[in-house]
Amino acid sequence: MSHSDSDALPTVPLATFLEKIVLGSGRLFAWAYVALIVVILLQVVLRYGFNHGLVLLEELQWHLYAIGVMFGVSYAQVTNSHIRVDLFHATLSARARHCWEIFGIVFLLFPFIYVVFDSSLPFVYDAWRIGESSAAPTGLPYRWVIKSVIPLSFALLFLASLARLIRTVAALRRG
Repeated sequence: MSHSDSDALPTVPLATFLEKIVLGSGRLFAWAYVALIVVILLQVVLRYGFNHGLVLLEELQWHLYAIGVMFGVSYAQVTNSHIRVDLFHATLSARARHCWEIFGIVFLLFPFIYVVFDSSLPFVYDAWRIGESSAAPTGLPYRWVIKSVIPLSFALLFLASLARLIRTVAALRRG
């Protein structure tokens, strides 16, 4: 964890189980970045070496990047490597930090996750229903697949945040 040892959160079996799901998914989806590098290199060689880039590869770059970022957010939540404003956080006592963490998860993060998750379902369903594909003739088909990343990644973020909430409440209760 990126904060001091005084912020170390206790081990709670349910939280550990949820974190294992998120960390395993994070390791799996991190391979999207390896694929992204390969696709970028291939596109550069095709474009500048052979003067012939492919729309399919251009779109695939954005899709792979989206997969890495969207699923990476939940990984960052579990590993506590996300960005936070430490200027004020560092001046608070451990108890106050835990209270603010709980407040932020329950009243800011959970509602945000719900709104994005709930709003994305009709978006994904409509893309699936009409068999949405790229507007470019040589682009990627099955656009609903990449749009499905939104609710799936936010469901994973919910699990990561729930695990963090469980650990933070346990830390607060233990003093």
